Amino acid sequence: MIRTPRLFDLLRPALFALEPERAHRLAIGALKAAQAAGSRPSGRADDALAITVAGLDFPNPVGVAAGFDKDAEVPDALLALGFGFTEVGSLTPLPQQGNPRPRLFRLVEDRAVINRMGFNNGGAKAATHRLRARHGRGGIVGINIGANKESPDRIDDYATMARAMTPLASYLAVNVSSPNTPGLRALQDEGALAALIDGVIAARDEVAGVNVPPVFLKVAPDLEPADIDAIARMAIDRQLGALIVSNTTISRPLLRSSHAGEAGGLSGAPLHTLALERLRDFRKATGGGVPLIGAGGIASGEDAWEHIRAGASLVQLYSALVYDGPGLGARIVRELGALMRRDGFSSIAEAVGSE
Repeated sequence: MIRTPRLFDLLRPALFALEPERAHRLAIGALKAAQAAGSRPSGRADDALAITVAGLDFPNPVGVAAGFDKDAEVPDALLALGFGFTEVGSLTPLPQQGNPRPRLFRLVEDRAVINRMGFNNGGAKAATHRLRARHGRGGIVGINIGANKESPDRIDDYATMARAMTPLASYLAVNVSSPNTPGLRALQDEGALAALIDGVIAARDEVAGVNVPPVFLKVAPDLEPADIDAIARMAIDRQLGALIVSNTTISRPLLRSSHAGEAGGLSGAPLHTLALERLRDFRKATGGGVPLIGAGGIASGEDAWEHIRAGASLVQLYSALVYDGPGLGARIVRELGALMRRDGFSSIAEAVGSE
């Protein structure tokens, strides 16, 4: 396992002096160097933290959310940090620049981030090349797929991405919940979403050989009860592998940072309560019939444990890495093991939905 003791605490002031997007590129560069040097997970895994979701065997339930490794540049370096899985993307069929800069803001006083990136990525072709190069190395690498902003047929974009990524993905994550592509969240409407998911599944099945990745769906936290019920019905009917709850929010709780008024999706600590509420809503709406992945404001073992007890089989984080550094994943994994045993569970699977 890559060792990153409190070195990050020493580097953080210098990183925070940089524009956030530039600091992120430096982080990706450092991880690329570690990956090129042959970084591999090491150390003994805690078998009690292993869990099977959608037919995939996760060594632990803590993953990196989409958005950190947009272009699939460092999946193996992230796995070597102790994460049980990572999700690359969002990737679109064609390269796109995303929204104008600045578009990424640290809300330090709130331990939060606002972004309006707009699916900036180098496109499917470049990512496919990288993913093929690491194919066969093992580890669970999900691929988050999206649509180009100017596409005349966004549903077709998702089908195109499903065809391209199916041979390379541990799972496909359908992202219709980003608030930063105009009109995208309209695809969460029941009719549109059903057509989109049907198209993705059909496209996957066209090219699936030995590898048939399950389809996950990432939803927004800003949903009405009727939307939650409709999505839950669709997920059960289509036998989706999991629901990722949730993406960033367009709502604004009380924030202290001077960047609080920036447009975009809010993530980090202020999202925790809302994301947890939505997780519980989806647990109730699905009756436990679809696995759930908790995301939003997870920054500690206690946060992750709360999501698991509320119904999440897996959890994902990203914004907390900005504030706590790359050693956070391994720390949460250790804390989860201790919390699980403290509360009398012999495996993480036993604890799912046990609150």
